[in-house]
Amino acid sequence: MPLTFHWFLPTNGDSRHVVGGGHGTPAGSSGRDRPPTVAYLSQIARAAEDLGFVGALTPTGAWCEDAWLTTAMVSRHTERLKFLVAFRPGFVSPTLAAQMASTFQRQTGGRLLLNVVTGGESHEQRAYGDFLDKDDRYRRTGEFLQIVRELWHGKTVDLTGEHLQVEGATLARVPDPVPTVYFGGSSPVAGEIAARHADVYLTWGEPPAAVAEKIAWIRRLAARQGRTLRFGIRLHVITRDTSEQAWAEAGRLLDGFDPEAVDAVQAGLARSESEGQRRMLALHGGSRDDLEIHPNLWAGIGLVRGGAGTALVGSHTEVAERIVEYHRLGIDEFVLSGYPHLEEAYWFGEGVLPELEHQGLWTHPFRDAARVRPTAQVPFAAPAGPRRN
Repeated sequence: MPLTFHWFLPTNGDSRHVVGGGHGTPAGSSGRDRPPTVAYLSQIARAAEDLGFVGALTPTGAWCEDAWLTTAMVSRHTERLKFLVAFRPGFVSPTLAAQMASTFQRQTGGRLLLNVVTGGESHEQRAYGDFLDKDDRYRRTGEFLQIVRELWHGKTVDLTGEHLQVEGATLARVPDPVPTVYFGGSSPVAGEIAARHADVYLTWGEPPAAVAEKIAWIRRLAARQGRTLRFGIRLHVITRDTSEQAWAEAGRLLDGFDPEAVDAVQAGLARSESEGQRRMLALHGGSRDDLEIHPNLWAGIGLVRGGAGTALVGSHTEVAERIVEYHRLGIDEFVLSGYPHLEEAYWFGEGVLPELEHQGLWTHPFRDAARVRPTAQVPFAAPAGPRRN
């Protein structure tokens, strides 16, 4: 199966420095360097589309702009790029969510993908009026996805569950195509829900041995349900013409981490109930030492950012080699990002993707169409605003 690559829309702001946020921690002040305007996010989205990324992940949480509204607006400035919209099932009714997805598909020509985020921080969930504990949130997610999937397939749904209840639920128009459901989680209950309802299981960028164990675990659970899932991984990237240049950039980012900010972020993330976040924290232990935890896999991002905390760092050839290493384990989809997101999209798209194409592992999904529409020649064009040196 050819590899699929997705990029990231930084709806919490962008910068030449790492922008924090996520998992209960606020977005860092550097997010003001490039505010998440529709104009700037559309610039990133068009670059990703032209370079050959299939979709773009948009995060969810109190620390960023709303994913549904933002992607709906950005979709008007793109033609083929899909939007991997992260959303939390506990914040909206399943029938309304199914209707929203159906509308999005029709209005964008089938360009919606859904990243289901159950929520690992009870204090943040309570701010939105959700007072279930973590395991119950996952069980509710299972009921939610059961209802949504049946609605998408044109069924009338009556369900009285432990957490959700609908009666006579139906859609006037079903989505075409039905959105692909992406789902992640490292706890036992998360694995059960993923095996039953997900199309693509997403993991954060742990070392290959740990990823292999997680893939085998989910495959066993899915087989018990008579299902087969695809697998994806969420990583940052720092790729340059030479390894020395890439590691120099990683060092520049690390030098910009204020020690007090690192301590504050780590204290906030330590409250997380997410098993995946716990595994991310264990990769660096809050220390700046020994951050290369596997060849070309750097855990430095996780010092100041919640969620995905590792980056592939190296020459274009080295980064391609690590991607092939993960692919051999069973990973077919890569959800990537880098700071700043506009420039790093070009570094990866013009450096690594041709390497993978040469090996027969990737083809540009929009090549013929991209030749028709001229690529915006904008290596750097940030909106006006305060900048940090």
